[in-house]
Amino acid sequence: MTVRVGVIGAGMIGQDHIRRLTEVVTGASVTAVTDLDAGRAAEVAARAGAAALPTGADLIASLDVDAVLVTSWGPTHAEHVLGAIAAGKPVFCEKPLATTAEDCLRIVEAERAHGRRLVQVGFMRRFDPGYRQMKEVLSSGSLGAPLIVHCAHRNPTVPESYHSAMAAQDTAVHEIDVLRWLLDDEIVSAQVVTPRATSKRFAHLKDPQIMVFETSEGVRIDLEVFVNCQYGYDIQCEVVGEDGLVRLPDPAAVGIRTAARHGTGVLQDWKDRFAEAFDTEFREWVTAVAAGTEPTGPSAWDGYAATVITDAAVRSLETGGERVSVDMKPRPAFYGGIA
Repeated sequence: MTVRVGVIGAGMIGQDHIRRLTEVVTGASVTAVTDLDAGRAAEVAARAGAAALPTGADLIASLDVDAVLVTSWGPTHAEHVLGAIAAGKPVFCEKPLATTAEDCLRIVEAERAHGRRLVQVGFMRRFDPGYRQMKEVLSSGSLGAPLIVHCAHRNPTVPESYHSAMAAQDTAVHEIDVLRWLLDDEIVSAQVVTPRATSKRFAHLKDPQIMVFETSEGVRIDLEVFVNCQYGYDIQCEVVGEDGLVRLPDPAAVGIRTAARHGTGVLQDWKDRFAEAFDTEFREWVTAVAAGTEPTGPSAWDGYAATVITDAAVRSLETGGERVSVDMKPRPAFYGGIA
């Protein structure tokens, strides 16, 4: 079976996923595209050999669409995901699932009422080979109980439109999801403190930020978010257990010896760092859709949890670094465990 995918949102990430579905992933074709910019939708659709449709509702209702990919502006996500659930069609939604916890819960309740999982959220790190290797080590129990996690998320620069709350909402949200999954544990509090600010930032931005999370089992997580580090895109993660530690490997790179120096290159872009993870998450999603089975990736509940935790982090930032409890609803049995 070839899964016919309709794409809502033809911006940068939407176009990259269309390329992935048409050139990298087997068993899928893009049959419809829509975007608020009708001209862009028509241009992108023509390149993919797809139909350009006027609205997301038209695309979801199309008989030529088996599954929906939502890559539109964040505040529109809830509308399109709810529409796909109502139509009984699998839907892959790039993060965020929705921009408010209330809208996330509406999606969760709609999916539960439908009776089976249809939603997958685009937290791609769960599909990265390095993180998957870390998960295997932690699940084996060979390191004993996890105690501490050290993380860093660094970008070379960000545009002027990037604001301080985005450090949690757009940047740290990836660590928040992958750490819940790695530890099979829930985050119950967040605290954000701001050290001396880099002179390389725009004046309105608090950068870097240090985020401290606590899990229900007492694991302490410290996360450095530094989005103007200048030197590259650098993701670090280390879990310290009772009997040892496991560290996320850096991407493989050749060693260069020249001019009395020995070094390796540093990636500059998130798309390059997680290209394999993106490919894998779509391969696995398409395979599940084709087989008629539920998706195995991050669920609507994971999308809700990430939103609630980032809301707590933003509140801590806004209150000058107070510890903020995460106000999360009880997890429904419908969604099983985090793992």
